[in-house]
Amino acid sequence: MKILTKLYRAFLLKAGALKSLINALTNTFNSFDLTLFSYQKLNLSQHSAHSEFDSAKAFMINSDIHQRFEYGGNRAYDASVKPIKIMMVGLRGFPDVQGGIETHAEHLAPMLVSLGCDLEVLARSAYQKPHVGRHWNGVKLTTLWAPKSKAFEALMHTFLGVLYAAIKRPDILHIHAIGPALMTPLARLLGLRVVVTHHGQDYNRQKWGVLARFTLLLGEWFGMRFSNHRITISSVIHELVTQKHTVNSALIHNGVVLPDLNVSSAHLAQFGLEQNKYILLVSRLVPEKRHMDLIDAFNQANLSGYKLALVGSSDHPDAYVQTLINATVANPNIVLTGYQKGDALRSLYAHAALFVLPSSHEGLSISLLEALSYGLPVIASDIPANLEVGLNDASYFKMGQVDEIADLLVHHIQNALSSAEKLDKRMQLRAWVNSQYNWKNIAEKTIKAYQNSLKAY
Repeated sequence: MKILTKLYRAFLLKAGALKSLINALTNTFNSFDLTLFSYQKLNLSQHSAHSEFDSAKAFMINSDIHQRFEYGGNRAYDASVKPIKIMMVGLRGFPDVQGGIETHAEHLAPMLVSLGCDLEVLARSAYQKPHVGRHWNGVKLTTLWAPKSKAFEALMHTFLGVLYAAIKRPDILHIHAIGPALMTPLARLLGLRVVVTHHGQDYNRQKWGVLARFTLLLGEWFGMRFSNHRITISSVIHELVTQKHTVNSALIHNGVVLPDLNVSSAHLAQFGLEQNKYILLVSRLVPEKRHMDLIDAFNQANLSGYKLALVGSSDHPDAYVQTLINATVANPNIVLTGYQKGDALRSLYAHAALFVLPSSHEGLSISLLEALSYGLPVIASDIPANLEVGLNDASYFKMGQVDEIADLLVHHIQNALSSAEKLDKRMQLRAWVNSQYNWKNIAEKTIKAYQNSLKAY
């Protein structure tokens, strides 16, 4: 990374290279019928990479659009003026789009609007459902094209999103995840204030090859080093950002909505499930969720009368998904429900006997928090992100240890609480989750991060 730092400084000090980039961006904006930019003579200092970056005020805008394209670093922001204009990018879309970041944004965005923000979310065309429309719970939704490709869709969509943001001029461009954060320097060169949320070390996911992992590492480096402000969703990520990138970040956890437990069990029949007679995992069907560990443990435990429900799907079906399908063929007590939402998903949570999360990688699992919000007994792998939730020691197993998972399954089923004890335990869990992971508190902390970013530059 030291080499990258030197290369990036060299780039910033080369006015000719920066001039070429500006000219290329000017041609892009011409396609939107915008007036041509004329660039100002660069006043490049010999300070650190950050001060060099902030001093590269590369645009002098024609008078008719000067206000719309005013350089963010010079604009004095009056924090008393509402609303703060926010634009989010880096997610597939919402509502009811599978994914942790999507669920995060689906709950956070309307809450930010209710607290006074003017919020626009840039969604990917392949995922955003047309019937949702341009507005949802006060949030403006703008769909931009992106190829439905595991390797390229996030980067391409974020690139187009940054160009769109350069036209719309929000007070804050909020980029979610380290892959999309690769575009942070481009956004800064275009005069945008950028906040990046680090949702997890995606380069540790099993699905990525060497090139993809390098790209994600670079995205993390750019996002943490060149954003105006950073948000981290867990203490593990917060410490990583502090130690690895030597920058500050606001620690703001994921949240959860406390659900109504009065949910009909009628939805279970379509999956061949019975109330309190199944073990549940809700996640995308990707290798880092380690479904096969749970499947092997379930087969080993041989729990009479119980089924295993795996809820979720894959955006890009592959050999891993086929392996899971083959497992259900081998054991009819293993059920793949596909992606579920609304009352069907609520019913699956509300009437499960146990929730299991065997993952090898998480940021801070929303599905785990959701299970706790229903008061479900939970067991999870002992990875740092899961340990941070703070369950009792008996609720954790060593990641990848099938025998240990099987023993815990047997223990929880054989020592199930009585109905009265279960209700009391559920109420305690729900109260604790609501105190720790309330979305309103999370939204207030996020707005404070926005305001700090605006005051600092």
